[in-house]
Amino acid sequence: MKSRGLRNINPLNIRKSAEQFQGEIKGKDKSFKTFSSLPYGYRAGFVILGTYLSQGLNTVEKIIAHWAPSTENDTESYIAHVERWSGVPRNKELTARDGSDYILIVAAMSFVENGQNADISAVQAGVNLQTKIHIQ
Repeated sequence: MKSRGLRNINPLNIRKSAEQFQGEIKGKDKSFKTFSSLPYGYRAGFVILGTYLSQGLNTVEKIIAHWAPSTENDTESYIAHVERWSGVPRNKELTARDGSDYILIVAAMSFVENGQNADISAVQAGVNLQTKIHIQ
């Protein structure tokens, strides 16, 4: 059976909010957004992480502490898994030009959220659909 994130085509399990993303469609889940395709689901994640970056959330540790707060998650385990699976050190300061690192981080987050490897071509397509994070 597919995970909730994959059923919703929302691989990062982005909660419903007033913000409307490109590719977002009406879904049946009362708590989480639904997207028309995996690239749009990943795109929304990159857009959010780009916003985080503008707020100073520029390391794996800071990103995950905000994304998956300890009130709902085992945040330290999430950080450790993303660090290990992405290969990006938890305290490396990221910039908007670190798109290749962000691709690895988002793929690792998707694995944590869904329990299976991300479709890396969909992750890459997602980063290409937005303008906040760039690949050099």
